[in-house]
Amino acid sequence: MTTESNIRVRFAPSPTGNLHIGGARTAIYNWAFAKQHNGKFILRIEDTDPERSTLENTTQIIRSLRWLGLNWDEGPEVGGDFGPYQQTQRSETYKELLKQMMESDHVYPCFCSPKELNAKREIACAAKQNYGYDRCCRLISTDEAQARIAAGEPHTWRLKIPLNRGDITFDDAVYGSITVPISELDDFIMVRSDGTPTYNFVVCADDYLMQISHVIRGDDHLSNTPKQILVYEALGATVPVFAHLSMILGSDGKRLSKRHGATSVEAYRDAGYLSDALVNYLSLLGWAPDGETTIFSREQLKTAFDLERVSKNPAVFDANKLNWINRDYMKEMSAEAFLDALAPWLTESELLHNLPLAPKSTDDIYAKRSWYLQLQPLIVERIQTFADAAPMIAYLFSGPEVTLDKNSVEKCLRVADANKFLQIAIETLASINDSKLAWTHENIEAALRSIPEHLAVKPKLVFQAIRVAICGNMVSPPLFESIALIGRDFTLARLEVAKEYTLLA
Repeated sequence: MTTESNIRVRFAPSPTGNLHIGGARTAIYNWAFAKQHNGKFILRIEDTDPERSTLENTTQIIRSLRWLGLNWDEGPEVGGDFGPYQQTQRSETYKELLKQMMESDHVYPCFCSPKELNAKREIACAAKQNYGYDRCCRLISTDEAQARIAAGEPHTWRLKIPLNRGDITFDDAVYGSITVPISELDDFIMVRSDGTPTYNFVVCADDYLMQISHVIRGDDHLSNTPKQILVYEALGATVPVFAHLSMILGSDGKRLSKRHGATSVEAYRDAGYLSDALVNYLSLLGWAPDGETTIFSREQLKTAFDLERVSKNPAVFDANKLNWINRDYMKEMSAEAFLDALAPWLTESELLHNLPLAPKSTDDIYAKRSWYLQLQPLIVERIQTFADAAPMIAYLFSGPEVTLDKNSVEKCLRVADANKFLQIAIETLASINDSKLAWTHENIEAALRSIPEHLAVKPKLVFQAIRVAICGNMVSPPLFESIALIGRDFTLARLEVAKEYTLLA
């Protein structure tokens, strides 16, 4: 019986593309299960597809897992007692296991050519019958097979399924008991004619040699499981516990794909999401700690995760919920942590690049750290990710003149009395320093709120004109706090510029 001390799980991506959301969720569940049981989380790269597997994709997968905080106990860059952890580096191991299965009579050579197999398949198709390999080469004697191999005849190696075994039944930790009739399986290929092993062979070989206790993976592998159970048995291995995870759907009910937007982990990183928030959200796609908790840390995830609470129903990816969770994480950050996360989004923003007061490096930010620390309360309720920040606060870095939105000018400046509103605002704000009051948003607000009352006009008319003059448009973070950050001289300069766009009396 498996105990906590020997629980070993693996995340085994194929480096044929980026680490996507579905793969990331699988990695999270494996990681959480291992940590919850004080077991081992293993990263194994299944790179036996020579046409599609690339070193670049392997590097990207590793980088994505590191960003998610899913550090592995064994695998690439870490090592371990059961390596190598890339299948292309394990070819001699597979040859040795194939030899063992030859000696134990669990495999046999098949000399059927692809042309012959296709012809049989076409005949079955024409007769509207399911095609399965007819095991004709299984009847060849050992002496004849050895002679044909020695003569250089091309051949594959097929698994010799025990015909008297009985149906294959296994208990899936998510889907429950599953039975597949043995009659539905043919003697499938283990090693191709070019000597390369097939997926169903190497995945079981690696699980066996790496002592994997639980296989937690997507349900697209469910159909492979009966075949793999037969391979485990042929290897003399203990069959691991399986847990197949339901697929993730888009909002349209179809399988999540690129048409639903960003689906790779790094696409979300590059869109300004926090890794903590993404791990939190992906954990909820098919599992929940209880009926109420939505926000939880990695430590809480490790403590609470349980395969028994994983649902077999497909999960729906909800970008709005991810945004809500990401915003909650940003709100809970200290001002210092928020600024540290925000800094690269400001220094690397193309939008801010040409603005006179924009920071060019993190040194610029740290030199005015007290000023930048005031940004969090200004914007955190108004952004969904850090990528939203630069466009929202670009006006703060424009110096004496801000770019004015044409529509906002027409609605708020090209109206009666706007010139008067701005002139009085200039005089009112200039008086703050003259009266020795500090340039704070509280003093600024108290001074400006006296204007509409003094003129007996609606406050909206006055403050819309001032907002457009200062921030460039009608929608921006809090006005008084913005004026405090922009400073007296630049504020007065912007109001003077905006007067030129107003209708003169």
